[in-house]
Amino acid sequence: MPPTHRSVPSASALLVIDMQVATVAIAHRAAETVEVIAGLRERARASGVPVVTIQDHGGGLRAGTAPWQVVPELAPTPYESVLRKDSPDSFLGTGLDRLLRDSGITEVVVTGFATEICVDTTARQALSHGYDLVLVADGHTTSVRPAAGAYATPARSVAHHNEIFRNLAFPHRTVRVLPASEVPFPPQG
Repeated sequence: MPPTHRSVPSASALLVIDMQVATVAIAHRAAETVEVIAGLRERARASGVPVVTIQDHGGGLRAGTAPWQVVPELAPTPYESVLRKDSPDSFLGTGLDRLLRDSGITEVVVTGFATEICVDTTARQALSHGYDLVLVADGHTTSVRPAAGAYATPARSVAHHNEIFRNLAFPHRTVRVLPASEVPFPPQG
């Protein structure tokens, strides 16, 4: 049964989704996004906030290959959780929900790749699983693509999703879209 909204401070976890060599190689604002997430990781670690790295195991990425590896700047430490997924949903078949519940987590801070696929799906699933949500406005990105075409430009896609989540009402959940500099990581107990 999902937890209900609490009046006590949230216990947060930072999710780093699909920041792998292959995805970062095609990402819009790749260096800037990696830098933002790396800064958040350092702040999370300093506050005792768990960091969970999610690695895509589908779409032609083979475990153990160089493209599958997490970029060096975001490589998880031996003390951090790493989960493999094979769908856009970081909760589906990964054990993420159990890991968060066992750790007493009530809020997830979502970062990573790709904005309109894995980041969006995981953020919505977090709400459906009963977690409060912080979407890091400058901590997610999508693939570079031509300005002409059916897809929104990368910058427009990121801005569009930030705006959707700013206006998303979800029963008994808190949804915030914050720049990394404003993400609170109070010390965890």
